[in-house]
Amino acid sequence: MEEIQLISFVIPCYNSERSVSLVIQEIRDVVAQRPEYDYEVVAVNDCSPDHVLDVLIAEAQADKKVKVIDLAKNGGRHNALMAGYHVAQGEFVVCVDDDCQCPLDRFWDLLAPLERGEADVAFAKYGKKQQSGLKNLGSWFNDVGSTWLMDKPRDLHFSNFAVMRRFIRDEVIRYTNPYAYVSGLMFRASSRVVNVPMEDRARTIGTSNYTLRKSIQLLTNSFTSFSIKPLRLATSVGVICALIGFLYGLIVIIQRLVRPVYAAGYSSIMAGMLFIGGMIMIMLGIIGEYIGRIYICINSSPQYVIRKTYNVEEETPAEVH
Repeated sequence: MEEIQLISFVIPCYNSERSVSLVIQEIRDVVAQRPEYDYEVVAVNDCSPDHVLDVLIAEAQADKKVKVIDLAKNGGRHNALMAGYHVAQGEFVVCVDDDCQCPLDRFWDLLAPLERGEADVAFAKYGKKQQSGLKNLGSWFNDVGSTWLMDKPRDLHFSNFAVMRRFIRDEVIRYTNPYAYVSGLMFRASSRVVNVPMEDRARTIGTSNYTLRKSIQLLTNSFTSFSIKPLRLATSVGVICALIGFLYGLIVIIQRLVRPVYAAGYSSIMAGMLFIGGMIMIMLGIIGEYIGRIYICINSSPQYVIRKTYNVEEETPAEVH
């Protein structure tokens, strides 16, 4: 008899009291298509202001395969995922959104490269995303940034619908700093990461909680956690500005020798000073961002704090990570 394998679906929940039950039911329906698999759902309430916790508790009471983690403070999608990953026990671990936009009907296509042994991580790759222009801009900004900062192949795209093997999850949860970037952690753990083309769904319930500001925060997490390239860029810009200043000084000296009556323009001097001063402040800001995050990490700021769990057999001793 073939051994039944467990699939863990991790759902970070925020403002989704009307949609999360639909997502959980679709997971049940999809897994029922393949009797060689079983499922568990790990739903993480990211301190949502609506009644999503009540909905999740009702789901957990009706189905022991639904595990609920209630966080004491909102920490964002990626920290909520980290909380869920610590509980997930499946051979395959899936991250799914709570808004019904992830095409769960294509889940077996997403899992196929892992089943065939071709990949350790698979991300859904959407042709045209069913989201606002502002959110598309944030996604593009993050894609370009992660390509440069983490040496991600240009044709590889991260998304919110992904599946990874158990040993990748084990590597991901080893990261204990407060600024988690889950997609980057997956990519850092293995070179066998693939995309599976599919189309996402249009939002029919609620509105998106992901803003351009959150996209920029996510990009900031990626470059402070996975790369020192911004610091190298700061050094390069400093060298270029110094070289420009040196060449400009040479030009002024030569012009003074050739034309003694030549007087340097006040506006050009001020423009140069403002440019160099602005670049110095930007570079100091980048350095300050790194130092500030190092300080927070040294102070052991938690990724998340668990208030209570439901259907979770073994809670972590301190419930803090």
